[in-house]
Amino acid sequence: MNPKQIEKCGDELYEALTEHKTLKPFTERFDDITIEDAYHISLRMVDRRVQAGAKIIGKKIGVTSKAVQNMLNVHQPDFGYLTDDMAFSQGEEMPISERLIQPKAEGEIAFILKKDLVGPGITNADVLAATDYVMPCFEIVDSRIEDWKIKIEDTVADNASCGLFVLGDRAVKPSEVDLATCGMVVEKNGKVISTGAGAAALGSPVNCVTWLANTLGEFGISLKAGEVILSGSLVPLEPVQAGDFMTVSIGGIGSASVRFT
Repeated sequence: MNPKQIEKCGDELYEALTEHKTLKPFTERFDDITIEDAYHISLRMVDRRVQAGAKIIGKKIGVTSKAVQNMLNVHQPDFGYLTDDMAFSQGEEMPISERLIQPKAEGEIAFILKKDLVGPGITNADVLAATDYVMPCFEIVDSRIEDWKIKIEDTVADNASCGLFVLGDRAVKPSEVDLATCGMVVEKNGKVISTGAGAAALGSPVNCVTWLANTLGEFGISLKAGEVILSGSLVPLEPVQAGDFMTVSIGGIGSASVRFT
């Protein structure tokens, strides 16, 4: 793709975000689109959000678990940027009917960093040493691509299908929990709908953050102290709508809940 096409696609995504509409997949429109093109499209979209007043507060890894990869038919992770207008507090109502188009909820473990991570060359030990604490999290992903008909280039371009997220009310040091074996239970409207474990995300959520640090490092981008890093879902995606109430509980870490309006 040429620079003008990349800029135009980024602008289209930003307009789709603000106007609550969907676009045809880029992979159907551009035979030559690469993951690197998609990354630059995403940067254009995020730059438009920042120009409009949003502040980058972290980054996310998506499509890490086999369950999600199989649901979306995307078989490698992706990454995106988190902005302050995506964040909600525990117990706060989340207006998905106003903000999102085709939302799906996923339970995750969030890492809050106390040191920068500058890849490539980052190890799991580096990630653990740089992590201040971990928290339970719900990420509500959304796609500006019609009917979630995405390939890896589509979701990377669309800022890794970022929507909104909520962090729980408890934080623990990563040394206090086995992040590979900790269990997750997700409830929707009082009924258990899925269970998972840390190992569902590339073997461990730590592996996910290491992958992200090294992948972004290849583009000259670091993970920064104070940032929120969402490490990827441990359970299948769950479609949600206004009126739903969801809770995620993670052994050794805590829980997070959200009510959708």
